[in-house]
Amino acid sequence: MAIITTENLTKTFRSNGNDFQVLRGINLSIEPAQLIAIVGSSGSGKSTLLYVLSTLDTNYDGTIVINDTNLKSLSANQLSDFRNREIGFVFQFHYLLPEFTVLENVSLPALKLGRLSADEVEQASLDELDRLGLKDQAYKKASQLSGGQMQRVAIARALINRPRIIFGDEPTGNLDSVNGRLVFDIFKDLVRTTGQTIIVVTHDSALAKEADQIIMLKDGLVVSAL
Repeated sequence: MAIITTENLTKTFRSNGNDFQVLRGINLSIEPAQLIAIVGSSGSGKSTLLYVLSTLDTNYDGTIVINDTNLKSLSANQLSDFRNREIGFVFQFHYLLPEFTVLENVSLPALKLGRLSADEVEQASLDELDRLGLKDQAYKKASQLSGGQMQRVAIARALINRPRIIFGDEPTGNLDSVNGRLVFDIFKDLVRTTGQTIIVVTHDSALAKEADQIIMLKDGLVVSAL
């Protein structure tokens, strides 16, 4: 059963009184426990598609169903709760709070969700950092880490609520080839070991070829999904 389906998904921007359709009737079916790469040239609509699918952009037409939930059926508060429970994000920039410790940065989404006690959140955060080889950095300020380490902390933060789906917007874009490879290998391992679905926009064709499925966009349309 698909974890995400879309039907006639469209997204229109208005500029100088003119409408510009960025997504033009996207129909997708994404299976669970897959690493999905969204690719396409600049302006193809790939980042727009990611932001709409991930619920960060709710101004669209058509239908998105995630885990049997039609997103249009949710109120703003229900959608926020759904996002906190079901979805994690990794962006091109890590967006860590530099004066907070690594542990505090990872813990924040779980503390906000409120499913676990503070002690349970701390242990879960340490477990995620350990999984990513960063437990020894837990009590350092985020500003003291290297770029590659910061991005791994951002992945740990995305994982802390154990979401079913993780979205990444060019998550290796600011990294050198070694750290970019490390991040992609982490994603592949997560799919295999946790059954999570990871969907990334990437311009790195070599990494994209290692995904379970490649969705290619051109001019707001899916031209292939193999």
